[in-house]
Amino acid sequence: MLDPARLDEAARRGESTAELVARFRAADDRRRALQSELDGLRAERNEASARMAKVDKASSEFAEERDRLRALSQRIKAGEAELGDVEGSSRALALEIPNAPHASVPDGAGEDENRVESHWGDRPQFGFAPRPHWDIGEALGILDFERAAKLAGARFCVMRRGAARLCRALIDFMLDLHAEAGYEEVWPPALVSDEALEGTGQLPKFADDVFTVGGEGKLYLSPTAEVQLVNLHAGEILDPGDLPLWYAAYAPCFRAEAGSYGRDTRGLIRQHQFEKVELVKLATPDQSYAELESLRENAERVLRELGLHYRVVSLCTGDLGFAAAKTYDLEVWLPGQSAYREISSCSNCEDFQARRARIRYRPAPEAKPELVHTLNGSGLAVGRTLVAILEQYQREDGSVGVPAALRSYTGGLEALAP
Repeated sequence: MLDPARLDEAARRGESTAELVARFRAADDRRRALQSELDGLRAERNEASARMAKVDKASSEFAEERDRLRALSQRIKAGEAELGDVEGSSRALALEIPNAPHASVPDGAGEDENRVESHWGDRPQFGFAPRPHWDIGEALGILDFERAAKLAGARFCVMRRGAARLCRALIDFMLDLHAEAGYEEVWPPALVSDEALEGTGQLPKFADDVFTVGGEGKLYLSPTAEVQLVNLHAGEILDPGDLPLWYAAYAPCFRAEAGSYGRDTRGLIRQHQFEKVELVKLATPDQSYAELESLRENAERVLRELGLHYRVVSLCTGDLGFAAAKTYDLEVWLPGQSAYREISSCSNCEDFQARRARIRYRPAPEAKPELVHTLNGSGLAVGRTLVAILEQYQREDGSVGVPAALRSYTGGLEALAP
């Protein structure tokens, strides 16, 4: 949950957050007042008990002290019950308040006010009208949405032949690049607990967007490997010199997309299941913003090696993710849709997740533990990278070129042909 000292900064996100902050402060003020009142009543009870022990049990004074003690005990019991309710409300409100934006994050109400930082490469030029990836994939027989619907319903796709091969190649290619950069590769479980989801901020805020799995105990299909990688160190105190830690993981991801009905209903952009290579870093507070820049560079390198035109955008306060203090989006150009689409979000969450997941470190051997900073980014979303290749490398004859960087991963395959 959020550092109480940064509540005013969190309110920069807009009126709804400011209202949550006001409600939390009211609940927290009541909690403090109740705690102070209970401390006073308990002191009175102790004094009354001590006095009663010194008087004759048959005397009227003893009966008066006994009655006073009973009344105090009843008031304390009622106060403790109210305190429990107020503490529960206060904690629930705290879990709903998003992270405070970093001072460098631009103010704004939504994505139209995000700030474009840079572009890389040139938009591909075509002597024909470029097609969207769903038309390309269906014509090549490599994206099968119809049969996927028979298996699982809408928002799923069966990858076939060239698409399946390219996805496997992309995963290996991305992991190899990140291992070369210094990330430790991790292969995590696909199922996670509610504690892990709460630690990274998916619960309770996004409860409608995660899939629950039946059976013994309550588990969830992970919406992103950020959950697993951050929670590797939940509840731990890291030793001096351990940080920074860099992790990379391929994992299938699952999202209900509860708030996206009617959006991106065609193609691979918004699926219930998708593949992603995730990057996570744990760093000290003085390291974390330099680590954000290097994480972004690691994600950008994948796009550059693949020769995909993209831009870098700084998200404004109104478009910032729940747990993020600062985010760069990498947006790849999709000529078939004549639009830039997000392919990676690189975020510094500062101590927001570490506070919830109780991840600390010692700055020195005998020093008091402090909260780490956590960072995450897609390195990259595999399905969206496939989309970008299909659209940017498409040819007039219906074939699609394979980026040179992937050919050693695909047995020398140079093109996907009809």
